[in-house]
Amino acid sequence: MTQSNETNHAQSSPPTEEVKVTLRGPAELADALPYLIGGFHPNDSLVMAALHGEHGRFGGRLRLGLPREPEEWPEVARQLADCLLKNSARHGTRPDAVVLFLCQDPREGEQPVDVMERMRPLVQQLRVACGELDVPVVEALCVSAGRWWSYCRPGADADSREGEELPPAGSTAMAATAAYVGLPSPGSQRDLECRLKPTERNRRHEIALDIASAELVPRMLGGDGGADEEGQIRQRTLSLARAALERFRAAPPISDAPSADKRDDKLLGDDEAAMIILGLQDREARDRAAEWMEPAQADAALRLWRALARRCAGPYADHAAAPLALAGWVAWSSGDDAEARIALGMALDREPHYTFARLLHHSVNEGLDPELLRHCLRQERRKRVIAATTARRGPSGRAGRGPGRHSLGDRRARTRR
Repeated sequence: MTQSNETNHAQSSPPTEEVKVTLRGPAELADALPYLIGGFHPNDSLVMAALHGEHGRFGGRLRLGLPREPEEWPEVARQLADCLLKNSARHGTRPDAVVLFLCQDPREGEQPVDVMERMRPLVQQLRVACGELDVPVVEALCVSAGRWWSYCRPGADADSREGEELPPAGSTAMAATAAYVGLPSPGSQRDLECRLKPTERNRRHEIALDIASAELVPRMLGGDGGADEEGQIRQRTLSLARAALERFRAAPPISDAPSADKRDDKLLGDDEAAMIILGLQDREARDRAAEWMEPAQADAALRLWRALARRCAGPYADHAAAPLALAGWVAWSSGDDAEARIALGMALDREPHYTFARLLHHSVNEGLDPELLRHCLRQERRKRVIAATTARRGPSGRAGRGPGRHSLGDRRARTRR
């Protein structure tokens, strides 16, 4: 197997050097799934992987949340099959076959085998959709609660209904090769998502956001103060965020993730967090905050963006797009592609047309080097420092923004909303 670019949501980027691993049978194929989609164990996910050539080299991959309603399955199946083939062709060659993975833990009252049976009609729809495009599905696996089933093995007997256990962690060729090339052990999609979303609605947080929204949104959308007022709001947002960042940097490390997140939540005041969240809806404030990706700041910045995203519940859920996108950027910049894909995917779930997140998501999926963006951010910071110095020394006391000022992400308006 040779890894290559994925084609859609939660895609894996290729390693710097081509790595070939031979997967022997569906058990090792199921075990390899986290490595194929970027370093995490998916849940509630449908994954399609294109195969090329007689040896079944992996090509484009696509991950999507499992569609909930069975009546949606035929149309979803046709769209996914068409998307995988078109994107694969755009990256080079049309696939020769497809492998499917359906991943979901049992619901309350279910057994893993019930998940497998419930997903069987969706698998059939996907096989039909791919077959209509002359690309056969050569394997389709259900992965649930540490077990796997193949939908493509003919003559399965009654014993196979209980499925097969996934291989022990670290025991397969894929795991050994990943360790050899320095890839981290796959994490859990659910665990990563829990660090980025509210566990429950908090009325105090919502009241603070209501108050901040009543104060800031009219001013951000065109108050009487114009550019001066926008600049004041931006500076206030960045000052508050910078002060919070320093508190996060000063806090001692905690290895247990849930405990660390609870401690980080307490480092933010309700009013302070609300003002930062609302202020980050301004794209220039967000772009300035994206500059906090250097090694000395990255860990604290990532924790801060996570904590802010966890505050965005109820009517403010879509406000999480900005801190989630910033979390995805810092994670990617720090080499954690798995969390980057999760965070950016969650940002796009909340704001599908959020250009900042879309550009970052595309960059991660295409395997681009984050140093290119880091270089741009450093240049912008350098220009700003030079402009400020010139303004202090110049006869007029003013400095223009200068040509070539490009904001990251969307150019629709100063505010995202």
